[in-house]
Amino acid sequence: MNALTLMTLLPLSNPLDPAPEVDDVTAGWVGVLVIVLMFVAVGLLGWSMARQLRKTRVAREAGVYGDQPTPADEHQQDDGSTGASAEPTGPKTD
Repeated sequence: MNALTLMTLLPLSNPLDPAPEVDDVTAGWVGVLVIVLMFVAVGLLGWSMARQLRKTRVAREAGVYGDQPTPADEHQQDDGSTGASAEPTGPKTD
């Protein structure tokens, strides 16, 4: 059993592929291009999501989803909060 363990762990202690020197590794333009493209993609996805959310809000206000059409200013007050109150509106039980 010891010979098997030694044969398994011996290659791990002496790797055949040594780590590169500090001067051998340099940053390239390909990496910069990939990062810039990722930022552009995230920006475009955020812009698209904002458009879709705006469309759903307009559709909801128009009654597309089966609700009664309501004006937008009825649900939103001047301070930006919704018109919902913190108190329950159902019948009171004592």
